[in-house]
Amino acid sequence: MLVGVLKGACIFLADLSREISLDASFDFLAAASYGASSESSGQVRLVKDLDTSIEGRNVILVEDILDTGVTLNYLAGLLRQRRPRALRIAALLDKPDRRLQPIEADYLGFRIPNHFVVGYGLDYAERYRNLKDICVVHLGKSARKK
Repeated sequence: MLVGVLKGACIFLADLSREISLDASFDFLAAASYGASSESSGQVRLVKDLDTSIEGRNVILVEDILDTGVTLNYLAGLLRQRRPRALRIAALLDKPDRRLQPIEADYLGFRIPNHFVVGYGLDYAERYRNLKDICVVHLGKSARKK
């Protein structure tokens, strides 16, 4: 089962799933820690839970970007409590310089420097998700604190 973290991972999950030759099902979680800012609040809240049980199933948690580790640690912990057979993490991007909590992806696309990026599902204040490429956004200090 592929569990995508909405909204950012939806495009990556779709492309990833087409490369998996096994039968796979999808479900989605949504968590919020950024709001309209480019900086995480440090507080994670579950906005949408899974629709199906993962007990006894092989699960890959699919995330767009592994950043501070706060959200992914929260979600991985939540899923582990539901007793999957196995839980792995796939992340398209990793920014290890931003890590506040220790966590690593089992499957990783790319490590990137500490830049704010958008496109391919990643957003800034719900904008730019539809860009075909991943792009660096240069934000002024006032935009970071919103």
